[in-house]
Amino acid sequence: MKKSKLATVAAVALAATIALAGCSSGSGSSSSASGSDSSSCKASTGKVTLNFTTWVPNMDKVVDTWNKANPNIQVKVSIVPNGNSGTYKNFFNQLKAGNAPDIGQVEYDTLPAFRVQDGLANIASCAGVTAAKADFSSGLWNQVTFGEANSVYAIPQDSGPMALYYRKDLFEKAGIPIPTTWAEYAADAVKIKALGGNITNFAKGDVNQFAGLVSQAGGQWFSTKGGTWNVDLTSSASTKVADYWQDLISKNLVNTLPSFSDEWNNAYDTGQDWTWVSAVWGANTISSGAPTTSGDWAVAPMPQWTAGDTASAAWGGSSSVVFKGSKHPAEASKFLIWLNTNKTALAALNKEANLYPASTTGADLPALTSGVEFYGNQAIYKEFATAAKNIKPFTWGPTMTQTYSDVSDGFGSATTGSGTLSSALESGQTKTIAALKAQSIPVK
Repeated sequence: MKKSKLATVAAVALAATIALAGCSSGSGSSSSASGSDSSSCKASTGKVTLNFTTWVPNMDKVVDTWNKANPNIQVKVSIVPNGNSGTYKNFFNQLKAGNAPDIGQVEYDTLPAFRVQDGLANIASCAGVTAAKADFSSGLWNQVTFGEANSVYAIPQDSGPMALYYRKDLFEKAGIPIPTTWAEYAADAVKIKALGGNITNFAKGDVNQFAGLVSQAGGQWFSTKGGTWNVDLTSSASTKVADYWQDLISKNLVNTLPSFSDEWNNAYDTGQDWTWVSAVWGANTISSGAPTTSGDWAVAPMPQWTAGDTASAAWGGSSSVVFKGSKHPAEASKFLIWLNTNKTALAALNKEANLYPASTTGADLPALTSGVEFYGNQAIYKEFATAAKNIKPFTWGPTMTQTYSDVSDGFGSATTGSGTLSSALESGQTKTIAALKAQSIPVK
């Protein structure tokens, strides 16, 4: 996302000095700027109406429960396209114009961009916010605090722990054990190709999935030190992951269809593709895109680089933010705590929108502890609950939309034989550094 003129010089200086480490365990200073001070979060008087913009389907049905029980704090929902389909751009324009909604949905990897713009209210002093920390893993909570002391810029909503979806019936018929390491996965790719299939699909547009694979390998794309950003898309871990998948691509051992397209769905529905390393939300993607395979799928942990390890990663996930300029941060925070930690709300979000809750309270929902018919009655969400505990930390940069776009262009060339995944990362690094410099964000 290109920088708007919303951010003042002071805000940019602030952004350069705080640690925007999504899963950093360190803590920064308790800074404030341009009204983001968390020292005051007073309740409003009289009846309040909050405007809430989200792309979660059926969110209005979930919010109806709140509205019926809270006549003095009413929430008006606007359901829009997902963030990168124009909503983030609208948010930035609204912040610049001073007419942003009270509450918005923002993915974890995009939070730093809004923090750099000083577009998020610090709700740490609002009633119940710091206590809500107990409902989330330390990694997710650090996603919304950026490692700053006395600061909270969002409430986690859903998360995207990753695992391996696989066609249990095809593996059993072929007599191939489920791969537990990436070396076994590559060996299985050769066996499956000989049987006329592909072990999976590698798509150019899923750079955030690739970032998850890098995370699992122990890599970091961004870090800050002394107020200066470091960009390292070409670290040894990134290069290892890129070379691994490049080898599969070059040997024609994987499909390279556009993700979530009709062709992609058909490849899974007809057994052309046997596995997908994806996040918890992928369970519904497969069941809706490959309906004739009901009962044939199962879920296992991600393959490991070292046998016996249990490292996982995350792909996707969103938070709920109170935008700077909201006149009702106390009421907005109260609603968001209910939405993302209350069992009734979490059950409704799961039922109406198939969200996998970020809150640990949600892990006990009956729907997430029982067997799933499409997956042979396996209790697949227990696998993801375990994976969530083993997610490797990963730091998001302030220009992820641009980074994804640039790397995706290079990945597209690599899948057609006109480049490599490693060269795409090199180009993406160069362009990301240039983008940070263009925004006056210190970078080395």
